[in-house]
Amino acid sequence: MDERVFFDQGEVKVTNARFIVSGQTYAMNGVTSVKRGVNQPNRALPIILAIVGLVLILHQSFLWGIALAGLAVFWLVKQQPDWLVILHSASGEVKALTSKDGEYIKAVIDALNDSIIHRG
Repeated sequence: MDERVFFDQGEVKVTNARFIVSGQTYAMNGVTSVKRGVNQPNRALPIILAIVGLVLILHQSFLWGIALAGLAVFWLVKQQPDWLVILHSASGEVKALTSKDGEYIKAVIDALNDSIIHRG
């Protein structure tokens, strides 16, 4: 049986037999399911910075307060979650791939699901 490619982009390749990511190879016959996970960034520090900025604004340090609050807002906006490809097998769960691009992770998961379906 020929190996059918479902996804091949950069260091990630999904076929009916293998899932290759950054030099690590997973056998598709051992994969029982796939799901997408997400790690949200820690927002505690920028929130604390925003609160300090607001306190400074209220206590006559207007320019410093605006600067700190602005920095906190910028920091919060720039933070992005990490999207994960999580493989399940008989031996457990593996976080196989991480990316800031949720659509990329969705495309990889769709290809992995197609590979599982193709396997039968």
